[in-house]
Amino acid sequence: MASVLYGGHFFLASHTISGGSITTELRVNDRIRVPEVRLVGPGGEQVGIVRIEDALRLAAEADLDLVEVAPTARPPVCRLMDYGKFKYETAQKARESRRNQTNTIIKEMKLRPKIDQHDYDTKKGHVVRFLKAGDKVKITIMFRGREQHRPELGYRLLQRLAADVEDLGFIESNARQDGRNMTMVLGPHKKKSEAQAEVKAEKVKTTAAKAAEKDAEAAEVKAHREAAQKVATPKKPRRRSENLDPDMEA
Repeated sequence: MASVLYGGHFFLASHTISGGSITTELRVNDRIRVPEVRLVGPGGEQVGIVRIEDALRLAAEADLDLVEVAPTARPPVCRLMDYGKFKYETAQKARESRRNQTNTIIKEMKLRPKIDQHDYDTKKGHVVRFLKAGDKVKITIMFRGREQHRPELGYRLLQRLAADVEDLGFIESNARQDGRNMTMVLGPHKKKSEAQAEVKAEKVKTTAAKAAEKDAEAAEVKAHREAAQKVATPKKPRRRSENLDPDMEA
């Protein structure tokens, strides 16, 4: 059995298995084969125990469906509702839930116990980026030759990295030796969905800032042009030639 939320109330729904997938199916109207039911009104009000004929009549008068929401109760609980609307809302919530689900992704970063500072900073930058995106990071220290006899070098490096990114992640799995490698898993403080929401909000903010900057530049150019036009030297009026006959100019 599974609970179904409708109108602020939880109801039980029966399950049928078809083709290996589980689907939720409620008995509706004439498919309800019991002599009496405990009826719940469309607003969640308790009507009481009524005969199935009376419940079906009330549903028809209200232009609603009689839906069996708790078949295992004695007597079964039925509710007056718009079943088509209920199925639509349930499907919408299921799609929204699937859309919000995110798969856990584990990134991996490999380091050498005697890594130089430049390479360390580069690797740490990748770890920071992964944690900001809400992903877990598996840090692997690879030992070669005699380095396998100095596990403390790898341990200190892992602890150093964990301390450098402690504002973004935490040690989910402590360092452990596995053959020639030593591994540790860092988990992000923020969930994947929260990290994605922050990235999206940051993109919107950046886009808005660029648009505002572009508008400001356009306004500045326009103002400069208008100012230049105001201070432009007016053209001198054309003077009449003194050597020409006035009658000819006329």
